[in-house]
Amino acid sequence: MYRALSIAGSDCSGGAGIQADLKSFSANGVFGMSVITAITAQNTQGVFGIQDINEDMIRDQIKVIFDDIRVDAIKIGMVSKKESIRIIGETLREINNLPSVVVDPVMVSKSGFKLLSEDAKDTLIKELFPIATLITPNLPEAEEILGVEIKTLDDMKEAAINLKNLGPKAVLVKGGHLEDDATDLLYDGEKFIYLKQERIDSKNTHGTGCTLSSAIAANIAKGMTIEEAVREAKRYITVAIEHGIELGKGVGPTHHFYELYKEAGIEK
Repeated sequence: MYRALSIAGSDCSGGAGIQADLKSFSANGVFGMSVITAITAQNTQGVFGIQDINEDMIRDQIKVIFDDIRVDAIKIGMVSKKESIRIIGETLREINNLPSVVVDPVMVSKSGFKLLSEDAKDTLIKELFPIATLITPNLPEAEEILGVEIKTLDDMKEAAINLKNLGPKAVLVKGGHLEDDATDLLYDGEKFIYLKQERIDSKNTHGTGCTLSSAIAANIAKGMTIEEAVREAKRYITVAIEHGIELGKGVGPTHHFYELYKEAGIEK
């Protein structure tokens, strides 16, 4: 059994964060484990509060996992303050033969709630990007990291180069915020791979970034190359979005288990 670890915040409504990661791991055939960095009060209408987990507890969660269980890949999601980011970086760098790390630099929720404190961006870049196998920013996140506007595919290409120069082995710039089709750009320092996808007309997209990055990590855990992992994860998230769930009064979640439910004859 392949194993993946998510280091991220909790979403009590189950659509994003740790909960989405564990569902995505399971749907992609990987046993999921979690290190919780923060607890959020959120639902389909937005994020209403964050309580950070103590840095010592974050460190201890990571250490006890690695002391006991083989980890085949790591996904890092929402970490809201610089002290938490620093302890994650320090703890992971102490691990011998660190597995592949996928960093999803979560900064702002869909409702506009800031999930990363103002003074933590530089720490995120310094501590986590150099140990990352892949980072997966969307366009607003890439703009925030680089301090530029990204409006076109050429802008995305330049952004991918500049993001790669910050330390990760590869970069996936997600183009869901483009005005035309949702084209993602994967760059490994040598080649650019454009992954074009017709935009899906659905409001139920809560947790898409979490779900995609954790699916990538799951695929890497199973031995796929970065390109293979991204392509398969993109196929998976497309199906999950197409069959998003009407839940709550706002933006519902994607359907992490649609293909498994369909195979089992279970209606969503």
